[in-house]
Amino acid sequence: MHLTTEVLERPEQAQAPAHAAATVRERAPAPSRSGEAFDAAEGSESRARGEVPVSQRQPVIWFDGQFIAGDAPEAPLTTHAMHYGTAVFEGIRSYATGDGGAAVFRLPEHLERMRKGADMFGIDFDVERAGRAVLDTLRANGHRDAYIRPLTWMGTGSIGLDVDPLSQHLMVATIAKVVHLGGARTRLTVSPWKRNPATSLPPLKLSGAYVNSILAKREAKQRGFDEALFTDDKGYVVECTGANVFMVKNGEVTSVEHRDALPGITRDTMIALSGAASREVTLHELLDADEVFVCGTAAEACAIDVLDRRVFGDNPVTRELSALYAKVVRGQDSRYAHWLTAV
Repeated sequence: MHLTTEVLERPEQAQAPAHAAATVRERAPAPSRSGEAFDAAEGSESRARGEVPVSQRQPVIWFDGQFIAGDAPEAPLTTHAMHYGTAVFEGIRSYATGDGGAAVFRLPEHLERMRKGADMFGIDFDVERAGRAVLDTLRANGHRDAYIRPLTWMGTGSIGLDVDPLSQHLMVATIAKVVHLGGARTRLTVSPWKRNPATSLPPLKLSGAYVNSILAKREAKQRGFDEALFTDDKGYVVECTGANVFMVKNGEVTSVEHRDALPGITRDTMIALSGAASREVTLHELLDADEVFVCGTAAEACAIDVLDRRVFGDNPVTRELSALYAKVVRGQDSRYAHWLTAV
């Protein structure tokens, strides 16, 4: 079934638990319910207890079908994902809308990409259930402008490399703050590290694969930059540590395409909004561009101020696209209403 992007009826606000479990434990996964309508108004599997007002409590996390406190110790130290990175995540955003509500941007596409990653580990990932969990968590926390982090992972049952005996888990957290680049003009440098090749790791959001990004970003920041740019051995641009790359030359927008880069959902959005061509781009071309910007769920559209020694000037095209993107995600452009799922 496909996730609906129509306006959903808003059920009563779920309430947070009064307290978290005091002992370290791991819950069994709630049963999958494929085929049910993606509509929390029909009855959520997430039920929590307590009377603390939303505005006065710590955000809760949806974990295997119920809400827990955000700091509850739920993963044993033998959790497989902790040792081997056998987890899959997504970064998703919700935005406050003019009607006083909120909407999640391109939720079906994010969860479908997450399902593809889960398939790599043999994780039984129910897109419908995950979608309900996202909306329920936003409602429970009272979040409108928020970053959403769903994570599915391999739990306990073995400490070896065979994942078949392992338990499987799903959580959703929502964070009411800006993360990553946050749209600010950014100082970028070419990383000495190379991006994981697609022939070794699929370009999906597999948790273990992001060690590559962490090393590159850490090295870049040690040299005084904000972000790192991956290039391949032939001098072609791949992507940044957590964002796709665009350039503007003579008013024309080009999206960097590379087989090792994550097929970004924000990238796809920017191509649709700008009519950008998509092709391979050399580092030389990027340095010769009039504007360079990167984009991602957390970064949104972020203008590049400096790329190593190349200083970029004004960025009118990037500003225009960023302003259009802001209208789209907040439901102010009816042409793209199909990208929004009401909370």
